[in-house]
Amino acid sequence: MNAIKTAVAAVTAAASLATFSAEAATATANLNVTANVGGSCSIGSGGGGGTLNFGTYDPIVVNSALGVDLFGTGALSVQCTLLGTAVITLGQGLHPAAGSTDAAPLRRMRNTASADYLAYNLYQDITRLIVWGNTAGTGLPFLGTGLPVPVLVYGTVPRGQNVPSGTYNDTVVATITF
Repeated sequence: MNAIKTAVAAVTAAASLATFSAEAATATANLNVTANVGGSCSIGSGGGGGTLNFGTYDPIVVNSALGVDLFGTGALSVQCTLLGTAVITLGQGLHPAAGSTDAAPLRRMRNTASADYLAYNLYQDITRLIVWGNTAGTGLPFLGTGLPVPVLVYGTVPRGQNVPSGTYNDTVVATITF
């Protein structure tokens, strides 16, 4: 009989605990979660090593004064935060001609074996109408996609330059401001 009384007491105690937890009160609170995404951009050589290779300039026939300009295209790899705005500018190069400015660059490649120069121009567009300079007003506006994007650089070596044979080169600094 004592065993039955003990069992009944245990069941009663368990039932009262179950009733007690079913009637427990609750409270809520909000947890605010925040993050800051900073605007960021990167620029580098892309599309064939970041080289604009004009190929061979022929001052006697093809690119003579009566011939045609020599065209070339290179690429930069640009990546900015999604919907981030930036401006890409191109410097005057290592060998600018007298009178060259950041807004109106007069770029030249130098012969690696002499002090001779071959003039060239860089453009933002395939029609070669918008000169690519080194100021906010002459730079290329850029809208970020969050992914690396090739940005094409169009170049022209004007016809009619009387220069000696050899290898000509220049280095232009590309800058992205965001």
